[in-house]
Amino acid sequence: MKRKLALPLILALFCSVAPAQKITKAKASPAVAAFADSLANLRAAYYAYFRMWDDLDAPAPRVRRDPAYYKLFVPPTYYTAPVEQAFELKWSPEEYNTKHTAADSVYRAKQDSIRLFTVPDLERSAKVDRWVNKILLNYYMQYPERVLGNELYLADLKPLEDSQIVMNPRKEHIKSFLQPENPVESVDTESDLVIVRPNFWKYKGNGYAQFTQHYISDNWYKGGESTNSLLSGLVLEANFDDRQRLEFENKLEMKLGFVTAPSDTVHKYKTNADLFRLNSKLGVKAFKNWYYTLAAEFKTQFFANYKTNTNDMISNFMSPAQLDITLGLDVKHNKKNYTLSLLTSPLAYTFMYISNDKITDPAAFNVEPGHSTANLIGSKFTGNLTWTIIPSIVWESKLEYFTTYDKVIASWENTFNFVLNRYLSTKLFVHARYDDGVKLTEDNKSYFQLQELLSFGLNYTW
Repeated sequence: MKRKLALPLILALFCSVAPAQKITKAKASPAVAAFADSLANLRAAYYAYFRMWDDLDAPAPRVRRDPAYYKLFVPPTYYTAPVEQAFELKWSPEEYNTKHTAADSVYRAKQDSIRLFTVPDLERSAKVDRWVNKILLNYYMQYPERVLGNELYLADLKPLEDSQIVMNPRKEHIKSFLQPENPVESVDTESDLVIVRPNFWKYKGNGYAQFTQHYISDNWYKGGESTNSLLSGLVLEANFDDRQRLEFENKLEMKLGFVTAPSDTVHKYKTNADLFRLNSKLGVKAFKNWYYTLAAEFKTQFFANYKTNTNDMISNFMSPAQLDITLGLDVKHNKKNYTLSLLTSPLAYTFMYISNDKITDPAAFNVEPGHSTANLIGSKFTGNLTWTIIPSIVWESKLEYFTTYDKVIASWENTFNFVLNRYLSTKLFVHARYDDGVKLTEDNKSYFQLQELLSFGLNYTW
């Protein structure tokens, strides 16, 4: 027996057979028994859809629905077609003919070729619709109280407007990273062919210029002095990621701030923020989010800084100049609202250099008096965090811990950026430092150091 029967014929068969009638598998051939099982499963699945009309909360059964039978798979609705069909003069209660003729066999043999076309089988749809109308009419007569919907309500339905349609998010494909050098409409010859090169570089930056003003009159009852300060900075980043094994990160930071010093009779202005820092980090993927990493950092300052009311130079350009080289393992987490990098370097090297011999205290930079360089070897841990707490508050943090197993140099920088709009923001910068390699004096009685800056002004990110 062929199993490729039309779905209306199968439905007519299992709907017309009484539940008590069963096929004895012992007497039937394997093919007949298999067909009987599939027919019973199909009948149970469609009966499950009919039971949904009794209980609208019942879960839908997992059976492939035929669009031709849509009226049976929606909540009970009153349609005019079953009543009109019942009162037709040509209407008769015949069922599908289960006896197949030679013409039917020829018709079934052509089904494979017919499926190649998208034109619906109108003859089959008409037969199915008439059969469904008979079921609905019988349902209307037995359970009229369950039919709550009306076909007229469906006629008032309108398609969704464009603003109400929610598009699925576009999946990221490799094509989005391919940027052709020149757009080409057509390629006629081999000389017109444009080679599309993947671009794995990403560039971004941030620039700001912020001002702080504090005025105190000469007769202010608590005393004090007026000050003005200006803080500016520029951050540039160029990062390479081939999304397979290699990552190369580069970051340039420049920060410069000046403050008026009325109490300093020697210098009218002093620097309260002065930094030039360049970071580079090359990572080769080890497994998952872990990378074998070689990192280098160079930092110095732009201008000289002096003690108050003296010409004693504390620091200057390239005095000190610090170069850190580390080798270790880096774990990275890139989430929707934060990025985290934790670099553990069992092998770390720090080179200190003082180019100006006028520096009064080289020991503050771990350089022995009479020398201009220092070499420190040990281990280092570096953590970088950028966390968007809410869209208007961004926290950037950098933690460094370096030890030679004889001395410790630790630094923790925190920048809180309170974004007012695209061009205005308030920045709070807090920098804590610990260095037990310096000698304690009457002016310096602690290994802990702290710097804090609060400013407001222009800020732009691209």
